[in-house]
Amino acid sequence: MAPTFDNESSLFNFVVPDGNGVKGIVDSGISKVPQAYIQPHAEQIDKKSASKCEIPPIDLSKLDGPDHDEVVNQIVRASETLGFFQVVNHGVPVQLLDSLKQTAHNFFSLPAERKAVYRKEVSPSPLVKYGTSFVPEKERALEWKDYISMAYTNDDEALQQWPIECRDVALQFLKTSHEMVRNLLEALLGNLGEELDDSKIDAFIGKKMVNMNFYPTCPNPELTVGVGRHSDMGTLTILLQDGIGGLYVKVPEDVDMEKKGEWVEIPPIPGALVINVGDMLQIWSNGRYKSAEHRVRTTSTKSRVSIPIFTSPLPTQKVAPLPQVVKKDGVARYREFVFSNYMNSFFGNAHDGKKSLEFAQVNSN
Repeated sequence: MAPTFDNESSLFNFVVPDGNGVKGIVDSGISKVPQAYIQPHAEQIDKKSASKCEIPPIDLSKLDGPDHDEVVNQIVRASETLGFFQVVNHGVPVQLLDSLKQTAHNFFSLPAERKAVYRKEVSPSPLVKYGTSFVPEKERALEWKDYISMAYTNDDEALQQWPIECRDVALQFLKTSHEMVRNLLEALLGNLGEELDDSKIDAFIGKKMVNMNFYPTCPNPELTVGVGRHSDMGTLTILLQDGIGGLYVKVPEDVDMEKKGEWVEIPPIPGALVINVGDMLQIWSNGRYKSAEHRVRTTSTKSRVSIPIFTSPLPTQKVAPLPQVVKKDGVARYREFVFSNYMNSFFGNAHDGKKSLEFAQVNSN
């Protein structure tokens, strides 16, 4: 018989400190979503009314040929408008992508006590954190997601400290995607008049993290969200999504595109990776590139996994709009700050659209 979770505090304790996560609730046999997960009506995702994003994926193999400039233009255009695009021929083997998805399913199928050893409060490694939702202590409604997060310092520490069940494929994903990330960053920074060389690369993507996200089947997907509205705090995010779908992006109001202000779904494309612009790239570009506001819906049919790589500056790095861009624009739209302070602000609040950027915005009054 399913546990009754007769009050919100017993549910919270079961899911968060006890480490059972959302999967624990689903495995207990619930037939309807607990009240703590029911989102306010304005946050619920209407799957039927959303359209699909029909932008074709960008073929990165063409960066090495006569079409180089055209591909760079496609990358820049996508980053200046939706802030999201998909890439194929990206250099990460398709077999590895399949292996990553299977490994994520395998990890989250482990008994709760095997995963709970990595909860933030007790994890044997500062690099590894298992959790649920986003900031459960501060959320009005919890998000229908469990995750394992693995921060990268070097190969040796990853192999020693990341969970044995997923460390090899996660590390391989990070390493095989590095050249692609560098190429994308070179294209985007080059368009702003900034050359990317080895001495500068850590300033932009010195911090890297691989997550595995698990969205269990949900009895009432229309009432919940897998991830609430937010933009990513870093530089670029590289996302592997499975074939189920459920990733939605909001078309910005201030761009030359159809469907302004509407949510569009990024449909899964076999073998493709999803790239999205983070807050730091929006700040360096002084607002030209758009860190995409996005969210994830849940599904009643199958459990979904996604595996993102988050790239960002080193925590000690100072961040501000690039001087050559400010000179051209005539105004700096963001102030200078140390990235670790931005991180603290980002992780100190529940997801709330693009509110995280307010930390760095110059007051225009």
